[in-house]
Amino acid sequence: MIKLFSDSDLDGVGCGLVAKLAFGDSVDVSYCSYRNLNERVEKYIENPEYKQSTIYITDLAVNEKIEKELEKRYKKGNHIQVVDHHKTAMHFNKYEWGFVQAEYEDGRKTCATSLFYEFLLERNLIEKNKGLEEFIELVRLYDTWEWEPNNRVEAKRLNDLFFIIGLEQFEGQMLERLHKSDTFRLTDSEDFLLDTEDKKIERYINSKNRQMVQTFIEEYCVGVVHAEQYISELGNALAKLNPHLDLIAILNVGTKKIGLRTIYNEVDVSEFAKRFGGGGHPKASGCSLGDTAFELFVKNTFPLYSIRHDAPQNQFNVKENENGTLYTNRKGEKSFIFIKPEGQWVIHHEKKMLDQAFSTFEEAERYIKRLHASGLAFDNELVSYVSENLKMNEDAIQKNLQESLLSLKNHFLK
Repeated sequence: MIKLFSDSDLDGVGCGLVAKLAFGDSVDVSYCSYRNLNERVEKYIENPEYKQSTIYITDLAVNEKIEKELEKRYKKGNHIQVVDHHKTAMHFNKYEWGFVQAEYEDGRKTCATSLFYEFLLERNLIEKNKGLEEFIELVRLYDTWEWEPNNRVEAKRLNDLFFIIGLEQFEGQMLERLHKSDTFRLTDSEDFLLDTEDKKIERYINSKNRQMVQTFIEEYCVGVVHAEQYISELGNALAKLNPHLDLIAILNVGTKKIGLRTIYNEVDVSEFAKRFGGGGHPKASGCSLGDTAFELFVKNTFPLYSIRHDAPQNQFNVKENENGTLYTNRKGEKSFIFIKPEGQWVIHHEKKMLDQAFSTFEEAERYIKRLHASGLAFDNELVSYVSENLKMNEDAIQKNLQESLLSLKNHFLK
């Protein structure tokens, strides 16, 4: 008997499809998560009925205890093979039964499905299949997020389809399609379904963007939001909409999971996730919502106000105005950014000048956004702010706003 333990995401299910195409009815697949993998593997290897089974584990890593048990099983002559692509699983390469590779020699990132297919292909355990290879490349592009810079939207749409129709139906449809065709593409009906779903995703992202709070967790400025759907799309979109944040934490209290996403090369969320017992990719990882994580991500952030986002389509209160730009947050705190005669950008925050000075407007804006969760104020808020500080009539301010801003700027520099 052949047994495969694999992740329950698109890449993990891709491994399941590869296994079923290679071994047919001889393979039994269990789709797991990092929360239940160890328990399932341990229960399986302790069962005498499966003593001679061939075991594959793909796209997930067992803990140290099960790792040692697998090594004992291997030394007794039983088949074990781990195939993974996560940096956090590299230590499995010290075993004869471990194969972990994060990148190909040409610099492309790997995924578990592509590695598993190539592993079986080299050992003549699966027949070469062009349609399957096209499918696998879409899985790889999505899982590594290489689809975005390469504009391979069909990879994202494949993952969207996976979540819309569910694991079981997706696996059945893809298995049938890959058996019959030497090419791979989505059907017209699937494309229509996905177009409808795209509109739902856009609305969902906008809703969650308005709900998100931010806080510092250790060295990182983290956006925290509670969500149950579209985790990858949501994390990437929120990170782009809020570039002052180092990473996004997406919480699902029901499943007790946290998804972590970043758009920055210098931020490794897989290493951050390891601090809470998780792991994954440098830009997309996850962990369980344990006691420590619950304290930091849920309890400590519950009282916080949501992020104030930039006002759209302003005419008066615009960024990089040397005479001043106003920012405010949900608590009503005001921050006024302007340039000094010496060429440095400075901030007047809540009735006092801050000591910090910045060489660019972007640096000053980032500072305010990270510390105070502030956004660009609306035009009318700027006029009211100037009126309050200069004791001037708002109509007079609007008639000559730049002169009024210059007066305010000089007033703050006194």
